[in-house]
Amino acid sequence: MYTKDFIEYLQKERKMSKNTLEAYSRDILEFMAFEGSRGMSDILDTSSTEIIAFLHNLKIAGKSAVTVNRKLASVRAFFNYLIEAGLMKNNPTANIKSPKIERKEIEYLEMDEIDKLLATPDDSVKGVRDRAILEVLYATGIRVSELIEANVEDINLRMGFITCTGEQSNPRIVPLGRPSRAALEDYIYDGRKKLVKENTAEKALFVNYYGKRITRQGLWKILKEYGNKAGIEHRLTPNIIRTSFAVHMLQNGADLKTLQELMGHEDITATQVYLSVTKNRIKDVYDKSHPRA
Repeated sequence: MYTKDFIEYLQKERKMSKNTLEAYSRDILEFMAFEGSRGMSDILDTSSTEIIAFLHNLKIAGKSAVTVNRKLASVRAFFNYLIEAGLMKNNPTANIKSPKIERKEIEYLEMDEIDKLLATPDDSVKGVRDRAILEVLYATGIRVSELIEANVEDINLRMGFITCTGEQSNPRIVPLGRPSRAALEDYIYDGRKKLVKENTAEKALFVNYYGKRITRQGLWKILKEYGNKAGIEHRLTPNIIRTSFAVHMLQNGADLKTLQELMGHEDITATQVYLSVTKNRIKDVYDKSHPRA
């Protein structure tokens, strides 16, 4: 009962996406199942000891620190809801710290690598399509799912924006720069028509040789091909281009709040991880430039 009410609250009041709601629901149900296995009949009687036992059980099961943190955040939000609803007075997770996470080094492309990558596609039908894909990925920083789920109607070339309606985040409008608009115009009015052929009912923005919506695997193959052609030594993935977008925006003066909205992050802490690259760059410039560094 409490879980259902909590999820409805997140959906109606917090406007969370379907994927996020499902994650919260799974985490809370897992926690309640654990409590039930320990003989806890009323979730309102949960103590900090129970929370610690739950986290310890996750650790024993081999769950990563990232997963443990997410589940703790879900449980903490659940008890905050119960407090707001007047069902509890204290949050049993209040004094429990999240496990430390070892941050992986952020992978991104330097500007000269991006320039080489975007200059690689030729003027064939495939090249026109692939140039549009690469330009849109870098211009917007959208997720791979948002790119492959995009329809032609989501593009407004006159105003210069794409509407993202993927399930990973709330719908949002992301601007398109001049190069990406030009690449999209060439593709939509020429290249795409040649690929779609008789399949004129297809709504997908990016299509394959069969005139059908491009797949995630197909997109990865395209990126691998152009990464090799551009001489990029490390692997090239949609997320590395998304990360490059974020890093370059911050390096050129974008504020975190705007970047959060552009990338569709529900929590600004997900955006803050890119600051580490900017800080490292500032330190490198300082060390190289200041006479008494």
